[in-house]
Amino acid sequence: QVQLVESGGGLVQPGGSLTLSCAASRISFSIYRMGWYRQAPGKQRELVATLSSSGSVNYADFVKGRFTISGDIPKNTVDLQMNNLKPEDTAVYYCNAITTVFAYWGQGAQVTVSS
Repeated sequence: QVQLVESGGGLVQPGGSLTLSCAASRISFSIYRMGWYRQAPGKQRELVATLSSSGSVNYADFVKGRFTISGDIPKNTVDLQMNNLKPEDTAVYYCNAITTVFAYWGQGAQVTVSS
């Protein structure tokens, strides 16, 4: 069974930093893009950042300059370094992996930004 396992969530004060990590396993097809999405209470899931096997990255405007995505697509891993966190960044963060056949999601990691 395919697994995407996220780690690194937690509680942080405004202005603090957290790093989320995701590792995918038991995927039969080659992954060509991995990324992070988030969903806050009462809101739709939204894209945060993606990393392609070509090395190209894409960020949502609201995280540019604060978050950095990195990883090793052939090894099925992706990280999200989050700096200068704001209360509005509070959400469940989901790892996503896309192959030529399926898209996979992790179980989510809670990130809470609060003083």
